[in-house]
Amino acid sequence: MAGTVAQTELIATIAVSLSAALALGFVARKLRLSTIVGYMLAGILVGPHTPGFVADQHLADQLSEIGIALLMFGVGLHFSLDDLVAVRRVAVPGAVGQSLIATLFGVLVGMLCGWPPTAGIVFGLALSVASTVVLVRGLTDQRQLHSLHGHVAVGWLVVEDLFTVLILVALPALAGSAEGGLLTSLGWTALKLAGLTVLYVGGTRFVPWFLQHVSRLQSRELFVLAVLGIALGVAYGSAALFSVSMALGAFLGGTIVGRSELSHQAAADALPLRDAFAVLFFVAVGMLFEPRFLIERPLLILATLGIILLVKPVSALLITLFIGFPIRTGLTVGAGLGQIGEFSFIVGGLGQQLGILPHEATQAIVAAALISIALNPAYFLLVEPLEARLRRIRSLSRWVTGRAGELARVPPAQDPANADGGHVVLCGHGRSGRVIGRMLRERKLPMVVIEQDRAIVLDLRSQGVAAIHGDAANELILERSSIDRAKLLLITLADPMATRQAIEAARRLSPGIDIVARVDTEAERHHLSHRHRVDGVLAELELAIEMSRHTLERFGVSQIEAQAVALDMRRGVFAPRDSARVVEVRIAPNSKAAGRQLAELALGKGVLVMAIDRGGSLLVPDGQTRIEVGDLVLLLTSSELSDHVREVL
Repeated sequence: MAGTVAQTELIATIAVSLSAALALGFVARKLRLSTIVGYMLAGILVGPHTPGFVADQHLADQLSEIGIALLMFGVGLHFSLDDLVAVRRVAVPGAVGQSLIATLFGVLVGMLCGWPPTAGIVFGLALSVASTVVLVRGLTDQRQLHSLHGHVAVGWLVVEDLFTVLILVALPALAGSAEGGLLTSLGWTALKLAGLTVLYVGGTRFVPWFLQHVSRLQSRELFVLAVLGIALGVAYGSAALFSVSMALGAFLGGTIVGRSELSHQAAADALPLRDAFAVLFFVAVGMLFEPRFLIERPLLILATLGIILLVKPVSALLITLFIGFPIRTGLTVGAGLGQIGEFSFIVGGLGQQLGILPHEATQAIVAAALISIALNPAYFLLVEPLEARLRRIRSLSRWVTGRAGELARVPPAQDPANADGGHVVLCGHGRSGRVIGRMLRERKLPMVVIEQDRAIVLDLRSQGVAAIHGDAANELILERSSIDRAKLLLITLADPMATRQAIEAARRLSPGIDIVARVDTEAERHHLSHRHRVDGVLAELELAIEMSRHTLERFGVSQIEAQAVALDMRRGVFAPRDSARVVEVRIAPNSKAAGRQLAELALGKGVLVMAIDRGGSLLVPDGQTRIEVGDLVLLLTSSELSDHVREVL
């Protein structure tokens, strides 16, 4: 009977928790909030501190342990040194500096509350770590994930993830030092790290080989079992053998599996289970929260929110600006860090288990997490108006530009501003910018590159290219590119907001300059065209046109006709009209059209000359284009007019 009751309790806890999480998560997303808010509210609803159904707290804690393990396994699986190396100049000192500042303020709050120093340290460390899930969601909603600002923010979080791992290692030693055995605790910690290193080295030799053999059996069930067995087995084994947290062991297991060529398949197969148990983890955290705490300790909650919503974002902004990155990067990173989530719960929970963190501190962490995650979307919406206000402070703009030093000026020996006919100002030297820059150099066309990545600027200068380190939306940077004497401004930035700001700044400095910019939507292209006289290049449209061209060629359509159809698609005609047909005419030596301009020919209405193939080169003709013998003229016309066209040509 007891077993039946226990089994019912387990089923009831899982069923009710997931159902409540689904309902409140749905409501949270409808309100444009993070689903984590809904999951934690579901925990409060089914927890012991609110009326109605009460889930089994002990079972919920056990299930949340699995959620923690799978969350940290996923972090280890996706851990990439490349992401960190790419932005190491700002991410490493920024994350460490911001974490230390938040920890100092946590210690200050702890002192005011009468906690021991170790409690204040753990409290501050828990508040210093932001939620990766919330950050990525915010960056994605604002279309910033693949921008420089997004890369810096993600790299910053990678460092914080590593910082969390170090905290998980250090907390037991900190607890030991509180009991008077600092040297002993440090010694045991060193031995544990040595044991974990041996486990990691051995795992990287065995696990990839093992997963390869399991994969060859072509059984998805066995592969999923293998991945979960490694994730939970390494987590439990590390905890049992080395007395470290399961979260740390799971992270280690993730990094081991990440070394395998099958890591992407492992991530895809483990994702559904990870998400389900992660939901239970957030529900279990919500169950710990006591709503009456909001009334009993409002000042503690306000102080905690002050660290999260003010201290962390402001310190991130100042550190980012000091290192020499644009204002927008600092504001974006600050907005992303203005919340706490899963890692804060892990650190706080471990601190409470070790007897370091008092009960009221964990309550403050849970309450502040709920509020800060709910407010985080609004923080991202404040980035643009705050940036506009800060840009109006000329002294700040000069200071930010001055942080780049000589890299914020074009070297005199490479200055193309005096070139006859003007030069090109190329904003952004990423994947698109590199291709354009290579073409300009091959054609020996003068250009100045504005790029936010310091390493790219140094590399371009070593190749003799005039390059400036800075933000293209900064008027001082645009002035130093001699934009008033430039012929063309090319903007390849992936950030729509930065693109618009760069265009507005350029129009103020050089009202008549021609501008070509990358855009992400047809609405944006229309807006920039009508308001700022900008030629917008829609990236998705160009992708569709190129794929259409390849498709036509695979079905036997000639290369010249496929190119012509691509040109037609760019003009907005996506399919031939009824009875329309493509006509190819080779200009013979005795043709009446040879030597004459297209405007002189009586082709008539309903005839569109799309392209001319002249000796293998594709020309886009206009009325002044002169027809030559041997040209292959490609036209779009009706069946009725095709004979007339052949007579004229």
